[in-house]
Amino acid sequence: MAAHQGPVGASPVAPAVTVAGPHVHRSEEVLTPGAVAFVAGLHRAFEGRRRELLAARGARRAEIARTGVLDFLPGTADVRAGDWKVAEAPHALQDRRVEITGPTDRKMVINALNSGARIWLADFEDATAPTWENVVGGQVNLIDAFEGRIDFTTPAGKAYALKPAAELATVVVRPRGWHLDENHLLVDGAPVAGAFVDFGLYFFHNAARLLAKGAEDPNSGPYFYLPKIESHLEARLWNDVFTHAQAELGIPHGTVRATVLIETITAAFEMDEILYELRDHAAGLNAGRWDYLFSIVKNFRDAGERYVLPDRNGVTMVSPFMAAYTRLLVRTCHRRGAHAIGGMAAFIPSRRDPEVNAAALEKVTADKDREAGQGFDGSWVAHPDLVPVARASFDAVLGERPHQKDNPGPDGPVTAGQLLDVAGARGSCTRAGLHNAVQVGVRYIESWLRGTGAVGIFHMMEDAATAEISRSQVWQWVHNGVVLADTGERATAELVRALVAAELAELRAEQGEETYRSGRWEEAARLFEQVALEEEFADFLTLPALPLLG
Repeated sequence: MAAHQGPVGASPVAPAVTVAGPHVHRSEEVLTPGAVAFVAGLHRAFEGRRRELLAARGARRAEIARTGVLDFLPGTADVRAGDWKVAEAPHALQDRRVEITGPTDRKMVINALNSGARIWLADFEDATAPTWENVVGGQVNLIDAFEGRIDFTTPAGKAYALKPAAELATVVVRPRGWHLDENHLLVDGAPVAGAFVDFGLYFFHNAARLLAKGAEDPNSGPYFYLPKIESHLEARLWNDVFTHAQAELGIPHGTVRATVLIETITAAFEMDEILYELRDHAAGLNAGRWDYLFSIVKNFRDAGERYVLPDRNGVTMVSPFMAAYTRLLVRTCHRRGAHAIGGMAAFIPSRRDPEVNAAALEKVTADKDREAGQGFDGSWVAHPDLVPVARASFDAVLGERPHQKDNPGPDGPVTAGQLLDVAGARGSCTRAGLHNAVQVGVRYIESWLRGTGAVGIFHMMEDAATAEISRSQVWQWVHNGVVLADTGERATAELVRALVAAELAELRAEQGEETYRSGRWEEAARLFEQVALEEEFADFLTLPALPLLG
């Protein structure tokens, strides 16, 4: 099909499928009639259930608001008590001691595959602003990588190319969460879920290609990370999507393998059930720290001071409620024969400030040592320079073993009370923390609106998840009238607006008028104030942001 706007496979009166996005270079290689029909088939088969599950999220949130509590599901106790395991991991996913994450732009594809990490999370979700160019272009880049023909040269003439195949990371794709629509692809007049677009295009073009490569390269297969899941019923939908997709393309059942990010508080209470629903296709669970904190704020935003989080950078993985969450994740995974993957080291190494760099690397080392010692089988980093740091931590524990699933994790039960003991977190709410949340939120949103979903801010790799915790904390502090520990001020909407205005003035002074005006700072500031201060809490900041993306 042509890669321009227009209907596909439909009559002029009632177009069945319409590509409403702008032309993207080489999109005809991705948006083929077969691929688009495959995605449309996913939409028609599963869109109704997706909508029902999104409505169920709202109903469950309302129930949490009414009761102020959350607990393990009584109706699935038999699943939690049962003696079952997920399918054995394929060769490519046996050793996952270091995983690197990043978007699917051409330079990142090459750097991530060459990084020395065992796994690359090719991210169409939090690290990607879903412009049509990014969505389609990312698929082109992955196909080129699998075909060994990808390269990249900077305007300054620096060239990037892939290492030999045996040295490359295994690709695991993260499609968008269930909540996001793709407004550039319409089926029967309705937008297709971004999850169906990302998964469908990738699977259609690459599942058979990866299996064919697997005969000579065991590090190939259609593998996925599943984000933002809030219940085992959402995992069941993904499992049915996998079953449908494999049958449609003649791919053996169970070929797909998926790792689920436990990055919502509701999913933390359903880890067993999520693995059970995906047991033919499950590969593991991951501890997604920032979205997990955001989910706590979102779900318990009406519950008062006992759920108020301190400064985001003060909530570490050793905070009691976070430690309970990771203990439960490791124990659940290893009991079920699945991999337990640790959280993100988001630090961006600096070669200009050795002192800052050394302090940060010390923190990363301590974090990865803790994860390896707790029983995790691997962990995430955001920068290639951190790959050897994380690898050293896991090498010290694993040695030549690919994983440590024989390690049941820390002893003792994990209770609902421990998972919800937010008040036990150490740290304070400070003006410095509020200022940092404003800075990160505004700067990230501006980058996102320009089409960049992963951006370095203050030596940290920020993505949509870190922006969410920043803006949700501002909302929580303001709506609870938090008194800031370092100044004695009360967090108010007026104070936040003053900090936003000061941030814009500082950016204008730093960048100069011309550069500042070429950005989207005023729009970013308005959107940040909207999602951080309005009475009605937006479920995701990307929802009101999407119409501004274009």
